[in-house]
Amino acid sequence: MKIICPKESLLKGVNIALRAIPAKTTMTIMQCILINCNAGRITFTSNDGELAIETIVEGSIEKPGHVALEAKIFSDIIRRLPDNDVTIEVDSSFSVKITCEKAKFNISGKEGDDFTGLPSIVKDRYISISQFNLKEIIRQTIFSISDSDNNHMMAGELFEIKGDKLQIASLDGHLISIRRLELKDTYDDNKVIIPGKTLNEISKILSGGVEDEVLIYFTKNHILFEFDKTIVVSRLIEGEYFKINNMISGDYETKMVINKRELMGCIDRATLLVRENDKKPLIMNITDDTMELKLMSAIGSLREDIGITKTGKDIMIGFNPVYLMDALRVIDDEEVTIYMVNSKAPCFIKNEEESYIYLILPVNFNIN
Repeated sequence: MKIICPKESLLKGVNIALRAIPAKTTMTIMQCILINCNAGRITFTSNDGELAIETIVEGSIEKPGHVALEAKIFSDIIRRLPDNDVTIEVDSSFSVKITCEKAKFNISGKEGDDFTGLPSIVKDRYISISQFNLKEIIRQTIFSISDSDNNHMMAGELFEIKGDKLQIASLDGHLISIRRLELKDTYDDNKVIIPGKTLNEISKILSGGVEDEVLIYFTKNHILFEFDKTIVVSRLIEGEYFKINNMISGDYETKMVINKRELMGCIDRATLLVRENDKKPLIMNITDDTMELKLMSAIGSLREDIGITKTGKDIMIGFNPVYLMDALRVIDDEEVTIYMVNSKAPCFIKNEEESYIYLILPVNFNIN
């Protein structure tokens, strides 16, 4: 095998393929990137058993063939080469020579016969979405995925398609995130649970262009993302997801409209008084046109007033400031509307169109 590629193209391909290289594994072949030069194209493939990636790399094929290279050393070599064309040659014993200007590396490769490529996917059920929208809805929901091993459902996000509507939901036991999006076309109803790890890696690969499309194909056990000469295939999480829509209520006793930046600034100041792992609540005392925020800890205390527009009853309610900030941080609106029932019930942050809904559980507190 012999190929010649610009360093920039090789580096882009390596960085994409690295997303499916496991941090730890007993199977050495999973630590490799498979370079395949056949049918007039150069592809890099990686597979950690749950997530598989194949991406096309720009370059010329002097001699077709294939080789599996240990991903870390290959990545480190390409990263440190001069910004010029790189020649990769593989002999019959899978010894690999990498040359760029005066730099010449010789490393050992593998034949890769035991390398697992992408699973076969029947491309009959799919949706199309812009890269920008997909990247945004992942950013706006991924933070409320649980990293606990106690419930594997919480490690994924629910993608639910109904006609031309897409709803994405995630939850971690304290916070529920929902984003709703209108699709350009109408599709068959479908719902799948996608691992959070997959969505994280997808988000990092996407260029995020408004006009650039992602085709998402669904099967019973897998999901496939196709974009920018790259294919990402992931296993789905099996089982029945939580009944998110049953948790959403339109009832409220208090409705508050507040400047998001002011609220975030106050919460940020309050957290200066909270040590790591210290679960001191942020207390909101909401009256006619003012919300008083209070936080007391072993370090000290903070009291601050913020102007609001309120409808309904006065209320005093406490929250973990981390969960409140997580939700506010991904909302792009200048003002946010918060709906509350009582001090024990979840609050909702949502806009009028309900294109986003964040449900946050309150916490108990003592009034001092």
